[in-house]
Amino acid sequence: MQARLKNPAALLSDAMQPLLALGKLAYASGKIPAKTLGLVHVRVSQINGCAACLDMHHRQDKATAAKGGEVDDRLLFVSAWREHPAFTDAERAALALAEAETRLADREDPVPDAVWNEAARHYDDQALATLVLHIGMVNLYNRFNVTTKQVPGAQSW
Repeated sequence: MQARLKNPAALLSDAMQPLLALGKLAYASGKIPAKTLGLVHVRVSQINGCAACLDMHHRQDKATAAKGGEVDDRLLFVSAWREHPAFTDAERAALALAEAETRLADREDPVPDAVWNEAARHYDDQALATLVLHIGMVNLYNRFNVTTKQVPGAQSW
């Protein structure tokens, strides 16, 4: 495999820093557990077919384990989050919102009130803002990577 183009954010020197800062904001806020953000990242990347992001997330999980950290085995089951019992109600609400926000063109009412209301039952406005921003950022990175055919494991961020 060969990328069509170096990652657009890396090519445009003024783009990378703001994107990285915005992407880190969700984790730094502490409003949403990092594990939930990781699950959302994986699910959005699965929907968008972003092998580069899925590979990056897998490598990060392995690095965490190598440092004595906990690996989230649920990443293996995130595509079946509705059926698998390992997910909390709050994580399910975050994943449902992630799917709706990612698949905006797939239905007449892209983010149904039921999906939003369930997320709002588990997260306050600050946390919802964090979640919506994170989902949008993952979609943005997926679009960069899929469009330019970034090679998994070869990212030069």
